[in-house]
Amino acid sequence: MVIAVLERRREIGLRRALGATRRHVGVQFLCEALLLSLLGGALGVLIGAAGTLIYATAQDVRAVVPAVAVAGGLLASLLMGGIAGLYPAIRATRLSPTEALRAA
Repeated sequence: MVIAVLERRREIGLRRALGATRRHVGVQFLCEALLLSLLGGALGVLIGAAGTLIYATAQDVRAVVPAVAVAGGLLASLLMGGIAGLYPAIRATRLSPTEALRAA
């Protein structure tokens, strides 16, 4: 996400110049980080559940994937994504429109 902020300086500057507040820019980057982490967490949970089912079938045992494990995986993913996305979101809000447009 830090690289996304650096690569999208021009977009941030343009949005700020057109009237977006610092809060709008920060929320955008934080939401992007949360969405990416949620998608990654969901994919990880699916791969984990599929691996469990394949292994259980190969061993001729009943497969059980607890709902708590699925929810915990998604929650952990969201928490880490939020923490990891907070710094880039704050960094994006601190860019001034003129500097962002000039640097790009």
